[in-house]
Amino acid sequence: MSRSIHRRTFLTGTAALAVAATAPTAVAATAPRISTAFTLPGDRAYPEGIALDARTGDVYVGSYTTGAVYRAAAGHRRAEVFLPAGTDGRTTANGLKTDRAGRLWVIDSTAGIDVYDLRDRSLLARFEVPAGDARFVNDLVITADGTAYATDSARPVIYRVTPDEVTRARGGRAPLTTRYDLSGTLPPPPSGTYALNGIAADPTGRLLFAVDMTGGGLYRVHTATGAVHQVTLDGGDLVNGDGLELHHRTLWAAHNATNTLTRWELSPDGTAARLRRRLTDPALQIPTTLAHTRQGLLVVRSQFDKGGPMGPGVPRTPFTVARVTGL
Repeated sequence: MSRSIHRRTFLTGTAALAVAATAPTAVAATAPRISTAFTLPGDRAYPEGIALDARTGDVYVGSYTTGAVYRAAAGHRRAEVFLPAGTDGRTTANGLKTDRAGRLWVIDSTAGIDVYDLRDRSLLARFEVPAGDARFVNDLVITADGTAYATDSARPVIYRVTPDEVTRARGGRAPLTTRYDLSGTLPPPPSGTYALNGIAADPTGRLLFAVDMTGGGLYRVHTATGAVHQVTLDGGDLVNGDGLELHHRTLWAAHNATNTLTRWELSPDGTAARLRRRLTDPALQIPTTLAHTRQGLLVVRSQFDKGGPMGPGVPRTPFTVARVTGL
C-alpha cells in the first residue's frame, strides 16, 4: 500500500509541545524519564513494530519503509540488520512478535504475515491476506498456547493463525483467515480513516484487547466465544492509539500523532480500564508501539512525520528506540 494511503492511519491530533504526567487518583512521585535504548542502522529506517525475545533478551524492530528487520542483541546499544530490505519480497514490516518456539512473526500490511525461524532466519510460512477488498494488517499478539491474532485496520476483523497451521504450511503459503468480526460493535470510522490497530492478550489467552485508533475505544474479545465488549474507559480515551502492551492488569498504549504514552489499569474481568498516567513529550518522536521489560518500556520512535508516511521533512539520524522509565 502506498504511503499516501498509510498516512490516513495517523490522522488525528497534533504533536504536543510539553511533557505532561497525570494520574486521575493520585500524584505520581517520580517523573518519567526518556532515554535512548539503542540505535538503528540506515537513514530510511522509519521503524514501526517491535518484538522482544524473552528467551535471549534480544529485541527485533521492523522498518515500515523498506521491510528490513533489525536485531539489537541483549545489552547492546546498536542494532544490526537481521533480515535485509526486500527479504522474501517484503516491502514493509510493521507488526512484529516472537513466540516461545523461537519464531519471529513479521507483518507486511497489504500482503500478510511471514513466520521465520530465529536460529537460521529461514521462512517457515507465509499467511497471505485474501484477495479482493482493501486490507491493512497492522499489529499482532501471540497468546500462551502459541496462537497468533492480528488486526486489520481497513476492515473490522481479527485474523487467527494456530501453531498447527504453521506446521502444516511447511515453508509454503497459506491463507490468512478471519476469526472475529467486530463490525457489530465497532463504529465504522469516517471515510478515509482506519480503525483497529494495536492488540494485546491477557496471560491466559482467553481475552484479547484491540484499540480503535480513530474512535478512541478499546474492545475486549473473548477468544472462546467470540463475544465482543467495548471496554469502559475512565479518565481518557485511546484516540491515536497504536501499539498496546499488557502486563498482568496494566495496559500501556502508544498514541502516535500526539507523542503520548498512557498507562491504564484493567478491571479483573477486563470490562473497564482506568487511566493512571499520561506522558506527552516530543522526544517520543511519533511512538508507534512499545514493549515492557524489567528496565522500563522500550518505545519505537518512528519519526513518521519527518519524511515518512505522515509528512515531509528530514528525520534525525540515527533512528532510535527509546527507553521510558517511571511510567
